[in-house]
Amino acid sequence: MTESSSSPVPLIDLRAQYAAIRDEIRLAFDEVLETQQFILGPQLTALEQQIARRCGVRLGVGVASGTDALVLTLRALGLGPGHEVIVPAFSFIATASAVILTGARPVFADIEPLYFTLDPASVETRVTPKTRAIIAVHLYGHPAPIEALREIARHHHLFLIEDNAQALGATWRGRPTGSFGIAGCLSFYPTKNLGAYGDAGMVVTDSEELARHVRTMRNHGQAEKYVSTELGWNSRLDELQAAVLRVKLRHLDSWTLRRQAVAARYTELLASLEPIRVPRIAPLATHVFHQYTIRVANRDAVAARLAEQGIATAVHYPVPLHLQPVFAHLEGHRGQCPVAERAAEEVLSLPMYPELSDAQIERVASALANAVSAVRA
Repeated sequence: MTESSSSPVPLIDLRAQYAAIRDEIRLAFDEVLETQQFILGPQLTALEQQIARRCGVRLGVGVASGTDALVLTLRALGLGPGHEVIVPAFSFIATASAVILTGARPVFADIEPLYFTLDPASVETRVTPKTRAIIAVHLYGHPAPIEALREIARHHHLFLIEDNAQALGATWRGRPTGSFGIAGCLSFYPTKNLGAYGDAGMVVTDSEELARHVRTMRNHGQAEKYVSTELGWNSRLDELQAAVLRVKLRHLDSWTLRRQAVAARYTELLASLEPIRVPRIAPLATHVFHQYTIRVANRDAVAARLAEQGIATAVHYPVPLHLQPVFAHLEGHRGQCPVAERAAEEVLSLPMYPELSDAQIERVASALANAVSAVRA
């Protein structure tokens, strides 16, 4: 079946992915349904082991979401009122809200202009006697400058936590993201490169004490059944979601290769298109392209023109964290993180998923060229 040149191009097409693995998913569901064990069962145990290995660490603890992975990690490390945690000003809100939910204070650092990840120089200036941790976000699928951030953490005796929600499979010097800090926090939200059919997340770590603490807290603080040794949460990755993720994990490598090929083709078509700036990849990094995010002036007008041509786009993220209304009490102000603020005005994510065809890629690129030309006219 050929694609119409006028057919809409979605930002992501989960139906296409499901069509390719439908039989595997249904078989996995049937296996769980036959056991009638839905919570803390063998599917989760197997998934925890598989994801930990993927991240280059020994232990994984499945939780209900990527946000819970961050909150539980921070709590397990003893962070709370009176403590500060340095986070990027440019990220999804959960990176900072997780800190607030522990009672600690997020401190916003600026980002590097090329990769949208934490700027180590900005981080260094934010360290105070109250600082206890740095959360390094591997944004859009590209690793943060993790070795430089790890050195800052080591020098100041801070915890380094990796928000690896968007970068499962990415590497720095060939080493997986999620293996550099005390913990890596993953999200399996449905649109992620490895997505569940609902919310799900995981903490990965080499620390047995941290893993034990998160396991206890995710299950109402129970050290044994009906005996709670601390206040906890109901934050468990269920067996059906674990089964879905184990099926998808078998395909993740091939999906990642296709994402990288899609990105390479986009870059080939767009690199010379002014004033577009295509994503960059650091020399030591492997990018897994959760998003293919360009920078362009007059972003909103360009996005509107693309929508008129049936091309879906998204802005990740239009409001920097230090300017979010929910954090107004932290007294953030414009000019505080200028690189993040400019990125928020210019970023535009194009359709990106493994099933995107070459014809669709070319149509997006052509539509983008038309949109830019129309906006500049």
